[in-house]
Amino acid sequence: MHLCENGLMATVEVQHFLDRARDFLKGKDLLRDKKLLGDDLDLYRLSFALLGIHCAISYSDALRTGMGCEKVSLEDHSQAANDLRKRLKSRSFENLKGISHLESLIKMKNKIEYEPITIKENQIEEIMKHAKRFAEWADTTGRNQQIEGW
Repeated sequence: MHLCENGLMATVEVQHFLDRARDFLKGKDLLRDKKLLGDDLDLYRLSFALLGIHCAISYSDALRTGMGCEKVSLEDHSQAANDLRKRLKSRSFENLKGISHLESLIKMKNKIEYEPITIKENQIEEIMKHAKRFAEWADTTGRNQQIEGW
């Protein structure tokens, strides 16, 4: 999709990605609730981990779309962190700490989705830590950068 001259399309897309990110974050929190899981996170470990990862990817898509990236969903996610870093640096934004959380999550994405490995609880906890920290950083960054639709 291309941006309209008035930025309306970009605003709608930013809101779309933000809604998706926040939905994934809420879904992750619901799964984490011990009332739903009992004491066995292991039953839903892959869903839980992927909700955290896709939450971060959608937050990244919202930020990047709001900064002019036109095709975030058609790409290899491994490029998202570098693109986000480049866009923020071009705006002289110095707090790039959140990007390391995104990089960690993207590295885990393909392992979880496609490789025949067992994800351990400590790895899931690490994913959740990165997802939460990236979500907080992305919300602060979106507001700080005054991204339309944030």
